[in-house]
Amino acid sequence: METRELRYFVAVAEELHFGRAAERLGIAQPPLSRAIRTLERRLGAPLFDRTTRAVALTDAGAVLLAEGRTALDAVDAAERRTRRAAGERPVLALVAKAGASQELLAKLLDAYAAEPGSVEVDVTLCGPGEQERVLRDGRADVALLHRPFDATDGYDTEELTEEGQALFVPTGHPLADRTELRLADVVDLALPRWPRPDGGFPPGEGPQVHDSAQLQQLVALGRAVAVLPDSVRGGLPGGIVAVPLVDAPRVTTLLAWPPRSRSRALADLVRVASRL
Repeated sequence: METRELRYFVAVAEELHFGRAAERLGIAQPPLSRAIRTLERRLGAPLFDRTTRAVALTDAGAVLLAEGRTALDAVDAAERRTRRAAGERPVLALVAKAGASQELLAKLLDAYAAEPGSVEVDVTLCGPGEQERVLRDGRADVALLHRPFDATDGYDTEELTEEGQALFVPTGHPLADRTELRLADVVDLALPRWPRPDGGFPPGEGPQVHDSAQLQQLVALGRAVAVLPDSVRGGLPGGIVAVPLVDAPRVTTLLAWPPRSRSRALADLVRVASRL
């Protein structure tokens, strides 16, 4: 199976429309249709149910979509990391969620920079839940993740900190004067809705938010409340109160990287992180 065929298939599977997939790939529709039929013959299974009105994945197609995405991510990761290794100057690419673990990340970067033989760390800040994808497709060599919110399956990890969570509310909110809360106290509150991996938002009454800075402003204006890790309170603007949630799941901050990595710079970064 060729990489080109997989890219063609994934485009059709995601668009569920041969015309849109062809436009996305920058090719004509007839050769795209022929390539998909050739792939189906080679695999001995139909990948799509086609009618004059719609295109749908078969069970076999759903399996190939999941496996194909993983395979293409691996190919992209190999290319990106090879190009980075072949660059004129060594660079370690790190991805983290914007606004999360700022103090910890700053300490880690300063401590690593002071190490003999350290290389430049290129930091990418992304939206919630995007770090794992950036790591998987090779745009990053290492990611700062937060369990239980981020998936760590298939990666080597180094745990850095563990902390509780708190409810962040504007001053003047009915819960702002409480010394502690439980999850039952916030079950009826309209919590913010973060984007899903497909870009859509889950249903609900809470405001749609894209990053921590936007969320903090909404909380300060009295337009939202939020459940966030305790460490966020260190950078709070005025007008926001954090009340501990004593029974909320603990949040573990960790570094994650591909298990096959042989990067000396990455090994040094992990070693420094384990000392902090």
